Amino acid sequence: MNIALLGYGKMGKIIEKIATDRKHEIVLKIDFYNQQDLTVENLKKADVVIEFSTPGSVLDNIQKCFDAGVPIVVGTTGWYEHLPELKKKCLDGGHTMLYASNFSVGVNIFFHVNKVLAKLMNNYPYYDVQVEEIHHMQKLDSPSGTAITIAEGIIENTDSKKEWVNILTSEGDETNDENIKNDQLLIESFRIDSVPGTHTVIYDSEVDSIEFKHTAHNRNGFALGAVLAAEWVHSKKGFFSVEEMFDFGI
Repeated sequence: MNIALLGYGKMGKIIEKIATDRKHEIVLKIDFYNQQDLTVENLKKADVVIEFSTPGSVLDNIQKCFDAGVPIVVGTTGWYEHLPELKKKCLDGGHTMLYASNFSVGVNIFFHVNKVLAKLMNNYPYYDVQVEEIHHMQKLDSPSGTAITIAEGIIENTDSKKEWVNILTSEGDETNDENIKNDQLLIESFRIDSVPGTHTVIYDSEVDSIEFKHTAHNRNGFALGAVLAAEWVHSKKGFFSVEEMFDFGI
């Protein structure tokens, strides 16, 4: 395929290498310094677009891809309050879009098992649950989109939690969770230099604790998943989340 990359930072460069290793061609690379090249005409040269930019630019990028009639795979997070309107715009216009808070195969397995575990733990209400996430200092949104997806999977399958709340904690600081209500699910976010991403679900009781954790060693898993998503979606029409391309069979 011919692929356009919107966002050519660390992630974009890894996506480029994986895509070219899989015999695809990168026909357009957009970063902060060549925004003038992000035109409908240039986007039409691509079979599919992979978007890893910033929360401030992602909506305009999606619209340009719709205008160009090119399928887009969106990895940027921090904009999900606009999902309903974008889904309507995508479907009404006959466009193609796939989004994910995380494209990693391992993380998507984690998402699935997290829901199964939450449903099981719902039978044991004396365990309280919270989510912790650790990312690098350059992470622009808090909590991470991955942490939100984990939290929503717990809330959907747990009677005691109605909403999530976030506390961003600097390294070395103590968490101030005194104002967290019993029906709120705490997502505690840490920002530490050079950490690709660690997410932990903690079930805690007076007698023991259960921890369920995913640790990314590097960004390669996210990038490979994004390329796999582009391969999966480029010939389809519609609005998709990444879980639709996974079939765990259970």
